[in-house]
Amino acid sequence: MKKFYIKTFGCQMNVNDSEKMAGILRSLGYEKTDLPEEADLIIVNTCSVRAKPDNKAYSFIGNLKKIKKEKPETIIAVGGCVPQKEKESILRFKHVDLVFGTFNFMKIGELIERAKKERVVEILNSKIPEEDKVPLIDSYLENVCVAYVTVQRGCNRFCSYCIVPFTRGRERSVKPELVFKEVKRLAERGVKEVHLLGQNVDFYNYEGIDLADLLYMVSEVEGIERIRFTTSHPCGFNRKIVEAMKNIEKVCPYVHLPPQSGSTKILERMNRGYTREEYIERVMMLKEEIPEVALSGDFIVGFPGETTKDFEETLSLVETCVFDQGFVFEYSPRPFTKASNFKDDVPKKEKNRRLQELQNLLRVQAEEKNKKRLGCIEEVLVEGKSPKGKELSGRTKDNKLVVFDGSEELVGKFVEIEITETSPFFLKGKLLQKVKV
Repeated sequence: MKKFYIKTFGCQMNVNDSEKMAGILRSLGYEKTDLPEEADLIIVNTCSVRAKPDNKAYSFIGNLKKIKKEKPETIIAVGGCVPQKEKESILRFKHVDLVFGTFNFMKIGELIERAKKERVVEILNSKIPEEDKVPLIDSYLENVCVAYVTVQRGCNRFCSYCIVPFTRGRERSVKPELVFKEVKRLAERGVKEVHLLGQNVDFYNYEGIDLADLLYMVSEVEGIERIRFTTSHPCGFNRKIVEAMKNIEKVCPYVHLPPQSGSTKILERMNRGYTREEYIERVMMLKEEIPEVALSGDFIVGFPGETTKDFEETLSLVETCVFDQGFVFEYSPRPFTKASNFKDDVPKKEKNRRLQELQNLLRVQAEEKNKKRLGCIEEVLVEGKSPKGKELSGRTKDNKLVVFDGSEELVGKFVEIEITETSPFFLKGKLLQKVKV
């Protein structure tokens, strides 16, 4: 049996695309391996949202040259966002046999057969397949109880720093009946939790059916116990979505709502479409309706034109909204974006200082929130071994990572954990006797 290896960089949507490619390959008789040197086929699924994953992908692809030299028959394929925007950067790697874009992953089987005979480059730019006509594909799930379901692709927002509209195309929503069918099939496979994915999932709209309507529909699937959705955009996040979260027990009290900056001036330069005050208003509305909700967000520091005062306004926004988790990135110019023409005028050293200060504030907030869990009993969906591999790990309904001692037979089950130790990033606990199948 031939073996495949997939290396994924980037967001959950890339992960979902990789899972679908793995599902296709398994249906064609391939077996998955965790060792690239064992593989007959190596796929690198790339991300170009920031410079760092870009560079990591290039480094990884370069290192595959050794494998190709030792095993010339190995097919090496590179797909995803990097080749979609600049295929020439991948073609310079002569040991790469197949280059494909973000819209071609569902044809991976056909592309591989062609790559066995000649070098193949296939990038769709204009004739993007309609979501309704993309066949349902059984994903290969690393996590047997949690699965991603892509419901919306692309973006119409054109934030000045963001390359997504150029790599993923314009907004397209999946027909709700197809979403329901996929979630039902996942439930039949034992999945307990689904994540509805979209570049801007709040803008999901298919012939008048919006995200809130979709949440009600998906909640009807028997066997699914938890529903999450990401990534939200402040311009699309509204009271109807919050009401659905409040009314549907299965929808988790967790929202990833990236502010990116706390300065209205910088938000305008970013073309985010909202002000500082409007972001805070949405968060306050959310917390008033769902007091137990957990909030996370993304932040960019050192955006062109960001002054010390602008950065202080970001710190102030974080202090006002209070986050459970935050992801902070230094600004890096992306090709094709409007901001790539701006003067990158914040020194690297200052970007790093701001990153550290904001991360420290977010860490303190997360630690203070997590300390309140000490001694509490939490319901946790067991997902598998912890990152260190010695204990089990899972998540609470509001997305807190919990680590505890237990046997692997608990994977896929809901258990009760008494929290005995806290940190900014995870909770540790003791397994109680009660287990919910």
